[in-house]
Amino acid sequence: MVADLNNKEKRNDKTTIIRICYFTDKGEDLAKRIVDELAYRFVPYKRGTPIMEFCQEAFQEKTPLVFIGAVGIAVRTISPFVKDKLQDPPIIVIDELGIHVIPILSGHYGGANELSVEIAEAIDGIPIITTATDINNAFSVDVFAREKNLRIINREGIAKVSTKALTGKPITISVKHYPPKENVDVIVTDDVSDCGKSKLALSFIDSGMVMGIGCRRGKSYEELRAFMEEVLEENNIHIKDIMAIATIDIKESEEGIVKLSRELSLPLITFDSETLQETEGDYSSSDFVRDKTGVDNVCERAAVAALGGGRLLVKKIAKDGMTIAVALGY
Repeated sequence: MVADLNNKEKRNDKTTIIRICYFTDKGEDLAKRIVDELAYRFVPYKRGTPIMEFCQEAFQEKTPLVFIGAVGIAVRTISPFVKDKLQDPPIIVIDELGIHVIPILSGHYGGANELSVEIAEAIDGIPIITTATDINNAFSVDVFAREKNLRIINREGIAKVSTKALTGKPITISVKHYPPKENVDVIVTDDVSDCGKSKLALSFIDSGMVMGIGCRRGKSYEELRAFMEEVLEENNIHIKDIMAIATIDIKESEEGIVKLSRELSLPLITFDSETLQETEGDYSSSDFVRDKTGVDNVCERAAVAALGGGRLLVKKIAKDGMTIAVALGY
């Protein structure tokens, strides 16, 4: 069961799902307080059911997981599933009285630190943050990447950048230009093929939301804009949460799509039909679309492809020769 709290206005993230588990009556009372205060979509644990399965699903779905109980219980429960600091979901532990809120996994890139602070504020608790860059008020490249919707390519550079930041030295960043004109600490680019491992490379569009669009030739900007607003409103998504528009390359000069991208100040990402067809996932299929474009689905595949993998938050919606889908990054 998902407790949908989208009607809340105090805090309003309608897309994030949080799994929350507790083991005592006091823990359950605290969980209810958290659910009441935060306008996320919560999946509560049913006491008496297998806790390992509940936690495994969080790792598979990459959804935040909140334990109300002892740290030891949380550590022993999640230990079989912990694999990678850039892939593991944020894990938070709260004592049953709501005094301490402790992020124990994916504090930076997964956002556990930030979520812990938010939960602590909501329940008048104390966030226990232990990451070095946070307690020393230093630049964190993990947080920078997450906030800017970037993917960390070569993790070897994280420690180097963090060490430099902790010494108080400035961190230099080059955006798009490789090789940079001068030595820098971080490279942000859409082509990291030649960056090697000597620098910390970040690539564009790995998390956040991407809107995939397909349309019949000649569809106007006004039609596409109205359709887009209708789809986003029906699914409780704000346009500011969309990081890019994606479509097939034969539509890269489609006037309505190009103007939509320009008016919304969103990058337009295009893919050839072969790349789209090879994008893994479960998509709706259309023989008509395949005959016209060479791929059985444009909007869903393009949205996921732009994220380098993800899940469909909004599956294909069609209207008057237009299709829209929205994908969410892991």
